[in-house]
Amino acid sequence: MKTHTKETQATMTPEKSLQYLKEGNLRFQNNLKANRNLLEQVNDTRDGQFPFATILSCIDSRVSAELVFDQGLGDIFSVRIAGNFVNVDILGSMEFACKLAGTKLIVVLGHTSCGAVKGACDNAELGNLTSMLSKIKPAVEAVTEPKEESLRNSSNLEFVNNVAEKNVKLTIDRILQESEVLAEMHKNEEIMIVGAMYDITDGAVTFFE
Repeated sequence: MKTHTKETQATMTPEKSLQYLKEGNLRFQNNLKANRNLLEQVNDTRDGQFPFATILSCIDSRVSAELVFDQGLGDIFSVRIAGNFVNVDILGSMEFACKLAGTKLIVVLGHTSCGAVKGACDNAELGNLTSMLSKIKPAVEAVTEPKEESLRNSSNLEFVNNVAEKNVKLTIDRILQESEVLAEMHKNEEIMIVGAMYDITDGAVTFFE
């Protein structure tokens, strides 16, 4: 499989970009990687890059976007931060990726058993981690069940995963609220912004559509 060029990137629609990722995840789940020559892709991208998607995911070592979507060099912009939330710097990176570099799709990818979400559920405090986890607290508060305080912590994986899913949805809301550039592109259907959850037990990605 060849890396994307300016010409092939131009043929990508938001819908087609999403389909590419879905197909890539199916290959990943079935251990059927596309045939790529990565060194050839290094050479092909030396004068420029033309990715079709931007993926915001967690730093979790099990959730590499290039691997779980079976993509090669030059195919996607990968933004990673614990808890897959946005800030000014990440929004600026996404604006570059979409407005200037031409990606047609933004995916906010959460995952099950997320350590950052667990920390937010447990009110963990440790150096700069304390401030970082506060970005996820709105999702914790937005998940109203269970009400029993003893069940609203990292020992309850169902609660943790519900918070992770809510965090993805709130992150998309923030992208549209805090980036005029991306909100306008989304309104004009130049890009699509979707949420998804990666299951660490079987490698499947479920998209919210």
